[in-house]
Amino acid sequence: MKTSRAEQAINYVILILATLFAVFPIITIALTALGPQLGVVEPGPHWHNVVDAWQQGRFGESLWRSLVVAAVVVPTALILSTLAGYAFGTMRFRGSEVLFYLFLFGLMVPAEAIIVPLFYDLRTLNLTDTLVAVAMPQVAQSIAFGTYWMRTQFRALPPNLVEAAAIDGCGSFSTLRRILVPPLRPALATVGVLMFMWTWNEFLIPLVMSPTGQWRTAPLGLSLFKGQYTADGALMAAAGLIIAAPIVVMFLILQRYFINGMLEGAAKE
Repeated sequence: MKTSRAEQAINYVILILATLFAVFPIITIALTALGPQLGVVEPGPHWHNVVDAWQQGRFGESLWRSLVVAAVVVPTALILSTLAGYAFGTMRFRGSEVLFYLFLFGLMVPAEAIIVPLFYDLRTLNLTDTLVAVAMPQVAQSIAFGTYWMRTQFRALPPNLVEAAAIDGCGSFSTLRRILVPPLRPALATVGVLMFMWTWNEFLIPLVMSPTGQWRTAPLGLSLFKGQYTADGALMAAAGLIIAAPIVVMFLILQRYFINGMLEGAAKE
């Protein structure tokens, strides 16, 4: 179906307005971060605000902890989600529907509803203030969505791929690794970026599971910096850019796969 020039112009106007709406907060934060600090009258841009925020907030430690947590959560959740999605998407076994809806139930239960009893359970096991206590609940949260996403991807593949692999003598894991995973790399990249973003931005679980602050992650470091070290808007904006930088870098690296995966997922749905 062909569109008229008027329709194309309207589409471009809508897209430009949506882009400005999305980019405006980022530009505002960047301009604030490069603005003068309290009591400073020199004209900008003040690039040293980023250095000052880094030094005062000691963000190196919290960023490193966040990277360690993400390095545990994302690969673990991605592997388990792929295995579960493969089972639900290509196999038929007794109770599969019940188990799948049990996975989906994890999407409906907010962390706030289970965080207190989970804390007491982990404290009984002497696991609080450890990487396990901070990472494993986030693994469980990510698996719920990851399983749903990967089940959809596996079900959209041609069934004859699995049948042909079985005829050639491939086992289940060989079929998954050699036949099914390669065409699903954009989908894996998409859910991996989402898991990384959720893990990086998680605030409640590290706050509760690490009461002494041994595993204080980047969002907690930003909150502490705001309340304890400064009330300067320029420094807080610079700290926000520091915390957001890893997510932006990862998205720029994987954006091609991320966009392809989102488009394919929308088409399959």
